[in-house]
Amino acid sequence: MEKNLIVRGAPQEFECRVGAWDALGEHLERRGLKRVLVIHGGVSWEKARRFFPDLAGVDVIFEPYGGECSFEERDRMAVLAETGHVDAIIGVGGGKIADLAKAVAVYLAMPVVILPTLAATCAAWTPLSVMYDTRGEMLQYDIFARSNALVLLDPAVILDSPIEWMVAGIGDTLAKWYEADVIISQLAERSVEIDISHYTAKLCRDILLESSVAALQAMRDGKLSEAFVKVVETNVMVGGMVGGFGDDYGRTSGAHSIHDALTVLDATHHLLHGNKVAYGVFVQLMIEGRPDEIVTLTPFYQDLGLPTCLHDMGLDGLSDAELARVAERATARDETIHLMPSVITATTVLDAIKGLEILMAEVRVR
Repeated sequence: MEKNLIVRGAPQEFECRVGAWDALGEHLERRGLKRVLVIHGGVSWEKARRFFPDLAGVDVIFEPYGGECSFEERDRMAVLAETGHVDAIIGVGGGKIADLAKAVAVYLAMPVVILPTLAATCAAWTPLSVMYDTRGEMLQYDIFARSNALVLLDPAVILDSPIEWMVAGIGDTLAKWYEADVIISQLAERSVEIDISHYTAKLCRDILLESSVAALQAMRDGKLSEAFVKVVETNVMVGGMVGGFGDDYGRTSGAHSIHDALTVLDATHHLLHGNKVAYGVFVQLMIEGRPDEIVTLTPFYQDLGLPTCLHDMGLDGLSDAELARVAERATARDETIHLMPSVITATTVLDAIKGLEILMAEVRVR
């Protein structure tokens, strides 16, 4: 396996501290940015707007997004930005808003600033956007040749976010280890960049297994803690560094291919991204022939409420035809599942999905 490797390690600037958003005006002034489009969510904005600073001397256009990071939504926002003569895009929200803001900014060749309201993905960190169609099916991800200009991560904002999104973020970030390791372990020689990718992937796993339970308790208590901040930074920053330094060697493999495949079914669209990825980790481990690792991870999944099988996601009623669609989509020609060793077919995936249901049924009765 030989692929080109381009390092896209970090945003131009990143700050994580309580009150980080308050410095937004100063950051815009340093960059000479006078007019901005702020793309935000609905419910999330109602909670986050109290943290958003008054930007004296800056003209601000606020616009809610339509619910998907789609090409149609990118084009709509681009028209607003152009007619408003803005010189920067600011995304305030979760992963889809961050991805949309990045897509608009790259399309218009202007800087993007991300203010995350969730720690559910590394989207605020990474210079790429995952694009969906208007009904929520994943289409592709586009990697950009420019880094995000600025990311301001305020742990107090994340503390006020829904705990289920934090759980999903842990599931998505834990997958960094399993997806990167299965690729990198095939290499006879590793560059320094790939060593950094592999190290940060392992760091994701180690921090999350050690600190996630305490971090979630801090959220329930409404109190900032060292464990909470560590997990937040791991989900956003460390997770982003895995693909940032490893490129295709550290971005995605089996678990995300399963996630992508699940999006072809309308019945999965209500499920959070990280939960589908966490399930995908178990399917990937079945493909690898590692049921013992699944059994080892199951108590951690159960403590957090991550899905271990279709049953846990309320999808155990899927028909054979629907499962076949998922398996076919997971093994589409351009899917990253093919970065795993050996030839993986739709039959391989279908057998892994069904085998996982049997395994988890056995685990539940032990």
